[in-house]
Amino acid sequence: MAQSSIEWTEMTWNPTTGCSKISQGCKFCYAEIMSKRLRAMGVEKYKDNFQVRTHESALRVPYTWKKSKIVFVNSMSDLFHKDVPLDFIQKVFKVMRDNPQHVFQVLTKRAGRLLELDNQLKWSHNIWMGVSVEDKRVTKRIDQLRQTHAKTKFLSLEPLIGPLQNMNLDNIDWVIVGGESGHNPRPMKADWVIDIQEQCEKNDVAFFFKQWGGKNKKKNGRILNGKTYDEMPEIELQLSV
Repeated sequence: MAQSSIEWTEMTWNPTTGCSKISQGCKFCYAEIMSKRLRAMGVEKYKDNFQVRTHESALRVPYTWKKSKIVFVNSMSDLFHKDVPLDFIQKVFKVMRDNPQHVFQVLTKRAGRLLELDNQLKWSHNIWMGVSVEDKRVTKRIDQLRQTHAKTKFLSLEPLIGPLQNMNLDNIDWVIVGGESGHNPRPMKADWVIDIQEQCEKNDVAFFFKQWGGKNKKKNGRILNGKTYDEMPEIELQLSV
């Protein structure tokens, strides 16, 4: 586990590591870059660089946390990658169900496999399920997420590299928006962000603006319409199974 600087969570937990690119949102994958750094530092978990690996020992970790946590699951991977076996995914879900005092935020770009496996997974209120949607070419992920039995469903529109007008936000609880950062980030237009914020307000969906991004994301900040947007789903209601 590790404390996280990601604005919408508190810490990360990586029972799997590694991934592969499947859409334009993956182009400048931060996890791939970080994995190379960790391998160079001699961190055992990343000895195979960005190859998909499962880590049985990591399954024990959430049982040791004393206080309630908000946890981003697999910040360095995708739990629904084709190379992660179903039985391991089920083990991860059991750990999350066994620890209802924590909120577990799972995020995938592989919404098709998520939906395919949905009926073979046991959901609980503290498992939040999200999909990444970077532009209109992959909005079908929203419909696939909507069909799952996840109690809390969210969208991560990051890196936002195109407009997402007239989204169907039925049964979506939370939307996160963020621009791309790094050495050569693709631009995000303010109009895209404002339009999404207005869609969320109209549909009574919690809206979280993470960052403008850019080469200097700290300097560019996260102010939109003269304020910060830190809305989240109601956590207190999610702590019982």
